[in-house]
Amino acid sequence: MRHALTVVLALTACAVPAGATSLLAVGEWIVDTPPQLLELLGVRPDPLCPKRSTRGVNTTPVSKES
Repeated sequence: MRHALTVVLALTACAVPAGATSLLAVGEWIVDTPPQLLELLGVRPDPLCPKRSTRGVNTTPVSKES
């Protein structure tokens, strides 16, 4: 088993009030969750995958007004 049942249930319990309505949405919520929160919830990092960046990325488009 990759993650403990309590961790999976905790992640789901956080994702559902945030608007996740399916397993796919829960998975997407988990992917978008900051690494610090995942660590607090007890998620172990995958040793085969590179660490996730802890810095935020600005994805807001910038409009140029002339």
